[in-house]
Amino acid sequence: MAKKTKPGVSPAKDKPHFFDSDVVAEPVFETGPQNRPYLVTAVPPKVTAARRLGKGDWPLLFLLALGCMYLRMSDLAHPNSVVFDEVHFGKFAKKYVVGTFFMDVHPPLAKMLFAAVSSLGGFTGNFDFENIGDVYPADVPYVLMRLFPAVLGSLTVLLCYLTLRLSGIRPTIAFLTSACLLVENSFVTISRYILLDAPLIFFIAAAVYAFKKFEAQQEFSVDWFRSLLSCAISLGLALSSKWVGLFTVAWVGALCLLHMWLQIGNLKAKASNIVKNAFFRASFLLVVPAVLYMVMFYIHFLLLSQDTPDSSFFSSAFKAGLEGSPIPTDTEAPIGYGSIISIRHMQTRGGYLHSHEHFYPEGSKQQQITLYPHLDANNDWIVEPYNFSIPDHFVPITHDTKIRLRHVGTDRRLHSHDEKAPVSDRDWQKEVTCYGHEGFEGDANDDWIVEVVKHKTPKHAQEEVRAIETVFRLRHAMSGLYLFSSEVKLPEWGFEQQEVTAASQGTRSYTHWYIESSRNSMYNGTERVSYPKLTFFQKFLESHKVMWEVNQGLTSHHNWQSLPYEWPLLMRGINYWHKHHTQIYFLGNPVVWWTATAALLGFMVHIAISLLKWQSGREIRTTKGAFNFNYQMFSYFLGWAAHYFPFFIMGRQLFLHHYLPSQYFAILGLGHVFELLVGSCARFRRQAFVAVAAFTALSCFAYSYYAPLVAGTQWTKSQCLTSKLVNGWDYDCNNFFDKLLEYEFYEPSDFSSAEAASAADTSVIVEAASSVQPVDLKPQKDAPHSQDEVLESPPPAETHAGQFDVDENGNVVVPEVIPLGEMYDEATGSSEEPAVDGADADAAAASAEVPQGQEVVVEDVLVDDIVVEDFVVKDAPESSIDLRIEQS
Repeated sequence: MAKKTKPGVSPAKDKPHFFDSDVVAEPVFETGPQNRPYLVTAVPPKVTAARRLGKGDWPLLFLLALGCMYLRMSDLAHPNSVVFDEVHFGKFAKKYVVGTFFMDVHPPLAKMLFAAVSSLGGFTGNFDFENIGDVYPADVPYVLMRLFPAVLGSLTVLLCYLTLRLSGIRPTIAFLTSACLLVENSFVTISRYILLDAPLIFFIAAAVYAFKKFEAQQEFSVDWFRSLLSCAISLGLALSSKWVGLFTVAWVGALCLLHMWLQIGNLKAKASNIVKNAFFRASFLLVVPAVLYMVMFYIHFLLLSQDTPDSSFFSSAFKAGLEGSPIPTDTEAPIGYGSIISIRHMQTRGGYLHSHEHFYPEGSKQQQITLYPHLDANNDWIVEPYNFSIPDHFVPITHDTKIRLRHVGTDRRLHSHDEKAPVSDRDWQKEVTCYGHEGFEGDANDDWIVEVVKHKTPKHAQEEVRAIETVFRLRHAMSGLYLFSSEVKLPEWGFEQQEVTAASQGTRSYTHWYIESSRNSMYNGTERVSYPKLTFFQKFLESHKVMWEVNQGLTSHHNWQSLPYEWPLLMRGINYWHKHHTQIYFLGNPVVWWTATAALLGFMVHIAISLLKWQSGREIRTTKGAFNFNYQMFSYFLGWAAHYFPFFIMGRQLFLHHYLPSQYFAILGLGHVFELLVGSCARFRRQAFVAVAAFTALSCFAYSYYAPLVAGTQWTKSQCLTSKLVNGWDYDCNNFFDKLLEYEFYEPSDFSSAEAASAADTSVIVEAASSVQPVDLKPQKDAPHSQDEVLESPPPAETHAGQFDVDENGNVVVPEVIPLGEMYDEATGSSEEPAVDGADADAAAASAEVPQGQEVVVEDVLVDDIVVEDFVVKDAPESSIDLRIEQS
């Protein structure tokens, strides 16, 4: 006789054991009209109930939390100096605290969170995060700032467990898979420092968890709406941290389309429910992230109200809205003969039409014409008639007026002729110069015709030229070519300012100009004009245009960049920090990394074989375990691909850390491979479970072996050499001591900030002969650079670094320092205009004499793009000079 049970309670033999719990439902296929089979898409209530956390889940979550606290939160005070991109994101946090504007290629949320945490710690913006290796002062809450990503990194591990449980994986396998993420060296590394990756991956993991929970809910229930809203908020936060979040939005959107496609095929589903389902998904998953994203930028603009040189990336109208901006608040509106004007280019960030008393080295060898992004007296031009002197009364300039432009600083006129452009090698571009001298009346090649661009100009400014409002072109009267500028930069002899030519072809908008400022002593009117105050949406759109352009411009080679095809194979890492015979190097756990990649490849092979079997009429597995594996693994494979393959079409610098979102999806997929191994055969389940546990133990061992590279702790040279499984793992083993005992007798000292930034010993010796010789700087190894967030800023103010000069006594003569905050154009000696960020490179230099027998240090002196640190002169027969250098 069967044992009696209480009503509503399953027999004991049907109760799943905690280690063998099964929360997967059999797929339900039914047959419709004309024997058409279809899948019933409704989630069974028992699945919704079974995928809630049980009592057995909490101890496992607790163990994971303890592991996270130990690996991610312990000893965050080490190192006590700036690590890699803390240079950027710490500096951005400072700028939020003090309210100074900056430009970055990433959305603002994660940076604002770091700023908020630093403010809670009492940070007042008194530290600049200037160089890798700069020692943190005692009053900078860098440990608290590092604790923030450590907490988010820990929560990501817990979200991994919860997501796997919602995907139908038993608790033990979810725990072991999450333990693999726990000891993934790359995820631990990014969680211990002030970097954007930990917040980004946390928000992505939260979105994945919320969407998987949404899939398991009853349609239109409170939990269904709550999960949908949580997913939408997480997507918005991820997108507001980095644009990579857009790939997560695309992943969720693709799965929603798959869901809707299956619902349309479900003959039991009501059409009205399908429409409502699609409406709510679109409303939540599109509108909520978009609104959150714009709100973050609204706060961003609100916090950054003070003008800085970073505003040079933006239009004058944008800059005029910042406090302390040097952009004129208003100017005389009408333009006439005798007006002293500054002309700004419309399409590029090159800036103002500019000239200085330096000449082209080739071609006509006449005075240079450039675009220059800063306010400067050499941007001023006088409008003259082409065939007579300036009248003694105000005469406005109108459409089709022929004029000449005389440069105020050098008294030469804007000029063009049939001479090859200085840099651009195109037949349709000709040289533009400043030509003439005092008393010279000019020639016909100085004549330009003003053509108003009417479709870009308000109607009231189309006939008579007005400052700010009139967009015009300047057509050379003799050749018919138009004054033109693109993103092409002049070389060093042109101070890397933007080339200006006369062109007959090219993008039409590159010939568009407008007048920003005007003054004329003969104008007696009161009509003035200023930039209109931009709305939030205008600022929002312009900032995104600039972010996109700058992001696309990050194409120069970087010492630690890598290519997307290298990432799944973990072919190289990123050097983060080097000091005191220790090193921090961003690298994944090879056991976890390569196995996750193998799991993805295995799934692709499995799908290919299954499709071939299905096409040939052979039976394929349709058990509930196989069905769940195929769907869940496909969804994670799709997430991996959505966050990976877009990088193949990007032309910018790329780094291994860009692969981390994909690696997270790969680890989720690895969990389902483990579940398939354990759940597919009851006979060998124990052995399969032992194999998965052994794999996790091996992963823990791999983490511990490479742990010195995570936190910059002690290691030996032999251990380091043994650890290099791939040639591309280029951390420097010569940096470590031969024996751990040597660290006990080593007394670390803080080097100069630039030396601390060096990830390799780049010492060179320069022998100084009795006669004066140029200093020969030969770097031995690449120095560490921060990653892709380094922006190519507009050219600085014209302070030009030269070689070290040595006087007759052998003393080093360093160029005069230009005070920070004073505009200086070394080309002409002008210092009339407000501050720009140009003299910063020389701000650390100081005049220094080197007496015989004394030790003198000159730190951070810019010489031909090389930062010279610790310039030491010791008493020696021929004064050997020991230099440490960092590639600028």
